[in-house]
Amino acid sequence: MGRSRLRGWVPAYGRGMRDSSPSSPAFWRSPLRGPRFTSVLGLVLLLGVTVLFVTGLVSYAAYNPDLAPVNDKTPDKGILGFYLFDWPTDPHWLYRLTQGVHVTLGVTLIPVLLAKLWSVVPRLFTLPPVRSVTHGLERLSLLLLVGGGLFEFATGVLNVQLDYAFPGSFYPLHFYGAWVFFSAFVVHAVLKVPAAVRNVRRMRAGEETVEDPAGLVAPSPDAPTMSRRGALWFVGGGSALLFGTTVGQNFDGPLRRAALLAPHGGADPGTGPNGFQINKTAALAGIDAVEAGDPAWRLTVVGRGGTVRLDRAALARLAQHSAALPIACVEGWSTSDQWWRGVRLRDLAALVGHEDDPPGVFVESLQRHGAFRHAALSASQVADPRSLLALQVNGEPLSADHGAPARVIVPAAPGVLNTKWVARLTFGRL
Repeated sequence: MGRSRLRGWVPAYGRGMRDSSPSSPAFWRSPLRGPRFTSVLGLVLLLGVTVLFVTGLVSYAAYNPDLAPVNDKTPDKGILGFYLFDWPTDPHWLYRLTQGVHVTLGVTLIPVLLAKLWSVVPRLFTLPPVRSVTHGLERLSLLLLVGGGLFEFATGVLNVQLDYAFPGSFYPLHFYGAWVFFSAFVVHAVLKVPAAVRNVRRMRAGEETVEDPAGLVAPSPDAPTMSRRGALWFVGGGSALLFGTTVGQNFDGPLRRAALLAPHGGADPGTGPNGFQINKTAALAGIDAVEAGDPAWRLTVVGRGGTVRLDRAALARLAQHSAALPIACVEGWSTSDQWWRGVRLRDLAALVGHEDDPPGVFVESLQRHGAFRHAALSASQVADPRSLLALQVNGEPLSADHGAPARVIVPAAPGVLNTKWVARLTFGRL
């Protein structure tokens, strides 16, 4: 009799212990989890992550990695560099659009990504962890998907905020991480998207039954405090809030002031002709005011025809041209078109023996601190008549923070290639 009572008592205790373990389905009691909720979030991420991946590759192409090792911060790409091409200069707002979409969309998708991970977190604790070779491969792809996604979004946000709290260079880390994440994402999409599409269609048709092969529905859910539709609206509201506090960095005026989550540069740009976004001030770049001013400063231009040195007065005597171009930075911010005036890069190339076929140019700055103290531009960028060594902006001389005495400005190029405080231009083989 005692043994019988003992046997009757053990299952109740054991059941309680099992319910307290994350590997037990009964541990997860939220009534919101289920294939409907997960399917909607998954389809949003399918489109959003694909756009993020494509615009990310476009950003690398815009840096002209073929000019390595000057611009390229991710060496030894091998076959992963198949997409590289000569970045165009038309339309002049191209990089402003693609990088603005990349950064703004990435920040906006953060609540969707976190909600999607929350909706499937019980699957990470299922036992046994591997039931077969096929199941093991699926679990590995899931690990790479979750880890890669969190890594890419985290490093991207830190880069946008100019906070490099991770070891190594952002460029190779983010580049290789993107390939790992997107490869796992493609495998996951091939396996899961058909069922997600069917579930969404059934939801729209008002059907009660949906596919739940992953067992996401809690077997003994708690009482709901909101509906699944309400939860989706909550996630959407979080994304809308992040969108509203980020997208303004792509515009001037009141919208930029609303971009609370966007970087705002090293100083207030103030007002007037030079009163637009600054990413790095002259002080942060270590610019010596005497070295960058008259009469000390000289521009050295080198080409196959020899070397020419020009002070600011000599540059001002050359033919001056104007171009309306924005500045667009990898962190996602951009300005509206500013009116730049100076000497065409192709005219400077002609001074040193490149009259008919201006080649690429290696640009060196007076900058002492930080990355991108030099950059390279392709031959097509030099040949564009809007590519200038600018001396003025919006009718006034450049301020020190905007690159005085001279800076490069090129249509559709990332901001870091529009080198400030230019000291030397070398045309020809890099």
